[in-house]
Order: sequence, then structure tokens, then C-alpha cells
Amino acid sequence: MRFGVVVFPGSNCEADCFYVIDKVLREDVDYVWHKERDVSSYDCLVLPGGFSYGDYLRCGAIARFSPVMEAVTAFAREGGLVIGICNGFQILLEAGLLPGAMLRNTSLHFICRFVNLRVENNATPWTNQAAARQVLRIPIAHNEGNYVVDPATHRRMVEERRVILRYCDASGEVTPESNPNGSLDNIAGICNEGFNVFGLMPHPERASEEILGSTDGLVIWKSVLEHYKEKG
Repeated sequence: MRFGVVVFPGSNCEADCFYVIDKVLREDVDYVWHKERDVSSYDCLVLPGGFSYGDYLRCGAIARFSPVMEAVTAFAREGGLVIGICNGFQILLEAGLLPGAMLRNTSLHFICRFVNLRVENNATPWTNQAAARQVLRIPIAHNEGNYVVDPATHRRMVEERRVILRYCDASGEVTPESNPNGSLDNIAGICNEGFNVFGLMPHPERASEEILGSTDGLVIWKSVLEHYKEKG
């Protein structure tokens, strides 16, 4: 399987994603510069975290107009796998590849710590290696992770099981206290209607080796590989 890690000016998690794919998963991976216009040689595109274009205007608002995003959008519409992590999730929202928007954390503080996440749908390309309602321990690092979306879209997302991850406590209970940023319905990760585009605020690449304190992020990476293998 061949991965492309998209790099924007201001990205700072691209090396982490590259390392996990290359050294931990042992899969082919390239960096894809933001001016690239052809991504057709890849099986999965990764939009990493960071501060693309300095987060000016809004997080992801300028990156959305990078030349590469035309290619990413076409790739996604043709069914290609796209995962946006943290700032990558924000870019996918700005590009219209996922519904909703991000506001500042309700605490008005940058939050960097481990959180617990409940897998709400384990029948996706991103979570097929998870047990139903499995709790994953993965870190977040963001200032704007307060996800919002209009009520009708939210209702449809829930009905279609496109809310993939929710913030929860260690026992798997979704509570106000376990919500680190005020996100609507404790939402931490969502998919598009085709389930081939996935956005999440937590960083699975930072929970993929024992030395980092958790390997729960591998559930997501290995799910992608399993999906690709089954697809043939």
C-alpha cells in the first residue's frame, strides 16, 4: 500500500506520520508538497497536524486553497482514502470534504494530553480492527477542536453512523467531563457519506509505539491496511 503525506507550509506532524507508516507499518510512503497537482499514484492520503499557513484567518482556511487540495478533492470523490488529523481535519472541513466547522476550545486554552475515545462504528476503513465500543487512549494537541455542525446534519450523521469517535471516560462512558474542548455530542472523529474520508482531532501517530505511552493509534493505521487488503 502506498501512502502520501501532504505537507503544507506550517505543517509540523508530517514527519511523525511518515515515521509510523515507514518504520512501524513498513509501508511505502512519500511526502506530497502542497503545490503538487497529481496524487493518483497513492492509495491513501494523510493530511497531518500542525499550523498550516500559520492558522491565519481560520485553521485550515488558507490551506484549503493550496493547489494540492484540488487533487485531494478529486481523489476523495473517486473513492480514494483520505485521513485528516487535527489541522488536517480542519482543512477537510474548510474544503467541504467533511461537514461542520471548528471553534476554539471552550476553555480558550491549547490542550495537549491523552484522552479516551470510544469507537462508535467499527465497520469502517479506519476502525475495522477495533472492537465495538472499544476505548482508545490517544493524545490531542489543539486550540480549535470544538466541533460544531447544524442540527439536521448532525442528526443525519448519527443515523448514518458517521460519527466514528467520541470523547469518553476510561470506562467508555460519554460524559460532559470527558469532553476536552466542548465539541458537539463529544465528537472526536467523523466520516463522509462514503466513509473514505476520515477526520479526527486526536493524533494516532503519537500513539503507535510503546515508548510513547500507548499503541492504540495502531488500531486506525492497521484498519486502513486491512481495508486495502480486503479490497484487493
